[in-house]
Amino acid sequence: MQIISARRVRSAATVVALATAALLGVTGTALACHTDDPRAIPTPKNVSTCEKAKLPGTEISTKDLTFTGGTENDKYLNITAVGEGVTVTAIVVKGGDGYNIYEPGKRGLAETPPWEKLRSPMNGGGKQADISHWFACGEKKTKPTEPTKPSEPTKTTTAKPPTSAPTTTDKPSETSAPSSTAVPAPNVGGNGGNGGGLADTGFDNAWLLWAGGLLVLAGAGVLVLLRVRRGKTD
Repeated sequence: MQIISARRVRSAATVVALATAALLGVTGTALACHTDDPRAIPTPKNVSTCEKAKLPGTEISTKDLTFTGGTENDKYLNITAVGEGVTVTAIVVKGGDGYNIYEPGKRGLAETPPWEKLRSPMNGGGKQADISHWFACGEKKTKPTEPTKPSEPTKTTTAKPPTSAPTTTDKPSETSAPSSTAVPAPNVGGNGGNGGGLADTGFDNAWLLWAGGLLVLAGAGVLVLLRVRRGKTD
């Protein structure tokens, strides 16, 4: 019976030793990875992708983030803005023996930037570890490309007819008599008053010549008549 009891004691001691070692290991790990930032979740080990950290989304390019710090010589990371269409779901800040997980809108972290003084966990000595690297998880939506509108066909403009009637040539008035050129009366006062085509000399007393001629003829007639009478008396 004493032998059996000794074996049981040894088995129990072994179990207690193993449990104590496991507990010390877990406790040591927990003590090695902790943070003084209530906004963060301290996690042991190392990760470099959102998938390995079991976080939603994919790695967001630093070109889509406006930030300061976050290098190997810095203890803090400040993200002041994100690019258009970018949604951040988590931020991982690694340093020392673990990394801190920050989730916008949770545990006091604002849903939108600025997110300031993001840090890595405490190291085993209880001091703030320098940042070794960091990355952000989320998604980026791009604007849908608008379809190109087909170019409109060139419109051919047709000349429109004039709105006003064309100007017509004025017709002569039917009531007014057509103008005619007055024919000059023939010159009846020409040479000798015969109405000929002789040029007008300016002497308008041609009747005196006619009268003189008639008197001469009358005188000749009287002389002839007297001679006839004398011959009869002789």
